Amino acid sequence: MNQDRIPAAVRRTYGVDDLSKAASFAGGFINFGDWSGIDLTTLGPEDRVRSQEQLYRRVLRGFPEPHERLRLAEVGCGRGLGAALALREFRFAAVTGVDIHPDQIERARAVNAKALATYPDRLAYALGAADELPFPDAALDGLYSVEAAQHFRELTGFAHEAARVLRPGGRLVVTTFFTAEGPDAAERLAILLGSFADGLDVAHPLGPFTADLAAAGFTGVAAESVGADVWPGLDRYLEDTVPPGHWTRHFLTAWKDGLIDYHLVTADRA
Repeated sequence: MNQDRIPAAVRRTYGVDDLSKAASFAGGFINFGDWSGIDLTTLGPEDRVRSQEQLYRRVLRGFPEPHERLRLAEVGCGRGLGAALALREFRFAAVTGVDIHPDQIERARAVNAKALATYPDRLAYALGAADELPFPDAALDGLYSVEAAQHFRELTGFAHEAARVLRPGGRLVVTTFFTAEGPDAAERLAILLGSFADGLDVAHPLGPFTADLAAAGFTGVAAESVGADVWPGLDRYLEDTVPPGHWTRHFLTAWKDGLIDYHLVTADRA
């Protein structure tokens, strides 16, 4: 895979900057979290870790049982903690974490060295892009992605590549934040949020993505809004974590204004 494909903002954020070290992502999972059931009055790093683990569990519960028969891959695995959790808690037959950034794959293998040694034939980390996955046709029973698709330059290629690597009847589960449709949504988000301004995040509306999935050969495409379990909890944690007025506090504003929302998308390969 050509590493020149990695956008500069992505290369920097997940390379030398190592976003997992930021206090707002305590624990290294690098997602905004599912805060359902967490007391928001007094929050600490352990609550932040719990929120991130809960988001993974929410995604992984989207796969049918028995889990022991399913071979899965995660697209945009980062430091690989979610893939290790999937194997440890859900007992899938095998899980491969895929990331476009070589630094993240190196970190994933180092952070999860014990898990890799324990499950040498069931856990792996590999370099790959959302539209160039390192698997043969119909090789997987499931494919999932947790808060990575907002970094993909486009989602049409991802939809078709997901259809290629999944067997008939295989399932795709994706969660991330999608944007409102309309010509001014991307511009308004770039004003509010630094990650859209510098090109780290891309304004992807939900409707075109679900249409891409249907066109790629998926059936039963469904999208569930889970923003109420994400944005208020995240903002409450950021209140005690980032400087006053920091641009990340505007995610809640963007959600309240209808510019952005968090969704859980599921689809089955025909």
